[in-house]
Amino acid sequence: MLPIREYLQTETRRQFFGKAALGLGGAALATLTPPALSANESLQNTGESGNGMLKSPHSSPNAKRAIYLFMSGAPSQLDLFDYKPKMKDWFDQDLPESIRRGQRLTTMTSGQNRFPIAPSIYKFKKYDNGGDGAWISELLPHHSTMVSDLAIVKTVHTEAINHDPAITYICTGDQLPGKPSLGAWLSYGLGSENEDLPAFVVMNATWTGRKSAQALYNRLWGAGFLPSQHQGVLLRSSGDPILFLSNPDGVVPQTRQQMLAALNQLNRKNYQEVGDPEIHARISQYEMAFRMQTSVPELTDFSKEPPYILDMYGPDVHKPGTFAYCCLMARRLAERGVRFTQIFHRGWDQHGNVTGDLPNQARDVDQPATALVQDLKQRGMLDDTLVVWGGEFGRTIYCQGGLSRTNYGRDHHPKCYTVWMAGAGIQPGIVHGETDDFSYNILRDPVHIHQLNATILSQLGVDHRRLSVKFQGLDHRLTGVEEAKVIGDILA
Repeated sequence: MLPIREYLQTETRRQFFGKAALGLGGAALATLTPPALSANESLQNTGESGNGMLKSPHSSPNAKRAIYLFMSGAPSQLDLFDYKPKMKDWFDQDLPESIRRGQRLTTMTSGQNRFPIAPSIYKFKKYDNGGDGAWISELLPHHSTMVSDLAIVKTVHTEAINHDPAITYICTGDQLPGKPSLGAWLSYGLGSENEDLPAFVVMNATWTGRKSAQALYNRLWGAGFLPSQHQGVLLRSSGDPILFLSNPDGVVPQTRQQMLAALNQLNRKNYQEVGDPEIHARISQYEMAFRMQTSVPELTDFSKEPPYILDMYGPDVHKPGTFAYCCLMARRLAERGVRFTQIFHRGWDQHGNVTGDLPNQARDVDQPATALVQDLKQRGMLDDTLVVWGGEFGRTIYCQGGLSRTNYGRDHHPKCYTVWMAGAGIQPGIVHGETDDFSYNILRDPVHIHQLNATILSQLGVDHRRLSVKFQGLDHRLTGVEEAKVIGDILA
């Protein structure tokens, strides 16, 4: 079949009626519109120009960029941040129904005959944070040195009780897949500060705790119904940092550039005929990929990092893919104007063997996360870089499976868990919220995950209520349709 005949036969019904209904009017309008304006308008509407759809933030931003350290699998707040000394006297006693209050359970513990209390085996110490002090577990010795820089929020909660809906919920604002992620919203609204790197970069770090871990899907950093160039770009730990970034053998950069120029001409012609904005997204992505052939090798070259900086992040910084390596990479991305960097660290799903797996998980992230905050601080970048640490929900005070004085397991707990934030207008040295003696219910200052996302957007100058996109007849936004207030008490 001739290519032109095949193209005409594969034209969609929507394209046909679009041409039939609007073709004459569009042609007439084109004769009245300056060529330069009509050529640039579609690029701006997809964000290809490099400027976000907002053109300027809704309010003066505290943060130019954000780094989200996501602990996938749900770290145990009871063993890390939420000290509950009274629970030692409750060892192996049943969780009172007055505390549980008929809360929904997962299928992993709903069949248990009892719910015995499992106090944390780890020692806690109260550290001076310049305020009322902060309790930190012995599992996080490096964190204890930066409590004066952190706002520790102990009352985050969510409706989701299983991993995939929960992580989809906090990353995209909805438990059902298909919505744009936080980073995609920021890219769409604010654009990028660096034409040679994406606005949104994702890394999946290795881990040393529980070997089996919840799967992560690229929809967690996807663009949903936004133009596809706003999706997160995944940096890999082996081979090409980005798939297919290197030229094939025998292809020199000049040849690749000529090929892209010809391809862009074809894509632009196709756009004139079809009018699909995703064609411009594809053009933008091809051009970005070509520029990244130069920018990414420089980004991933640590040879010019001073030895004392590498020592800050710990020995794992020399191993590509480790959390330490990713944290240093995040700082380098922030330096280069990347709007949003998200590091996923898996393996926090300790349903059993907490004392065997949790110390390894904590060791993976403790020194690198602390180094990241301190590295940003000493460079003067913490003032305009927001750092967030947390997971999709917390863990139960009652034990899943066998309980002993030296080991226990914990099930999912969505009603309260801990997240910390630092930098960019966040009030340092505070602990926000309070949970009951069982770390089961919130006593004061609850923080819904929509509020957390609203606060992140706010620090970057975005009013979450005013950043929306109409899709399938509805105005969609990251924080849903219900009111989500910014966590004002943690702002400086």
